[in-house]
Amino acid sequence: MVFYTSLIWEYMKNYIKTKLTYRADFWVEVLSDLLFQATNLIFILVIFQHTDSLGGWSEAEVVFVYGYFMIPYGIFMSFINLWGFSERYIVKGEMDRVLTRPAHSLFQVILENIDPPSIIGSFVGAVILGICWVQLDIPFGIVELLVLIVMVIGSVMIYTGVYTALTAISFFSDAPTGILPLMFNIQGYGRYPITIYNRLIQVVLTWIAPFAFVGVYPASYFLDQEITKSFALLTPVMGIVFLTGGILFWNYGVRKYRGAGS
Repeated sequence: MVFYTSLIWEYMKNYIKTKLTYRADFWVEVLSDLLFQATNLIFILVIFQHTDSLGGWSEAEVVFVYGYFMIPYGIFMSFINLWGFSERYIVKGEMDRVLTRPAHSLFQVILENIDPPSIIGSFVGAVILGICWVQLDIPFGIVELLVLIVMVIGSVMIYTGVYTALTAISFFSDAPTGILPLMFNIQGYGRYPITIYNRLIQVVLTWIAPFAFVGVYPASYFLDQEITKSFALLTPVMGIVFLTGGILFWNYGVRKYRGAGS
C-alpha cells in the first residue's frame, strides 16, 4: 500500500510540473469541460420549455439526476482516463515499457493518463445537485450524505469496470479506438429517466451497459420515484461486480499480450 501511495504522489507531482510549464493548457481544458457540461444542461432546460414533465419526472428532478451524474463522471474522467490506450500502448508499443515495471499495469496506465481539470465538472455537478436538493425540499442529514458518498463510489466503480473491460479488448485488436466512442455516447442515456426508453434499452442500461446506475438509479434514492428507487441500493453491488469483472478481463488480456510487432 505504501508503494502504490508513493507512486500516486510521484505521478501527481509530475503532472503539476507539466501544467506549471503549460498553464494555459490547464485553463483551456477547464473551460472546454465547463462548456460541454453547460451545453448538456441547456439541452435539458430547452426540453422543459416544451413540456411540463419527462416520463413523469419534473424539470427539477431531471436536473437533479444530471447534477448527480456529473459527480461520478467528473471523478472518472479525471482519474480513469483510458481513451487513447490502444493507439498509445498497443499500436505504439508503450505497453512493453509498462510491463517491465513492478506495479500493476492498469494502475500505471491510469496514473499516466490522469486529467485533474475534469474534476471541475464534479464540483459543478455538486452545486447543481445542491440547488435542486433545496428546490425539491429533500431531507438532508448524515445518513443521506453517507448514502450519497456510497452511491458516487459505486457509480465510479461501474464506469471504471466497464471502460477497463472495453479497453482490454485492445489486447486482442489494434484498432485505435474500438468500441469506446459508441459506449461514450451510450453512457449519456443514464442521465435521463429510464422510463422514457423502451423495454430493450432499459434492460441494456440496467444489466449490460449499466449506465443507469451512474445517474438515474442512484439519484432516485433521494426522489419520490418508486419505479427506479428500488434499483438504487444495487449501485454499489453493480460497482463491485463490474469493477471486478473489468480487472479480471484486463489481467486476462495482459496474459495474452505478446508485445508490439515490427
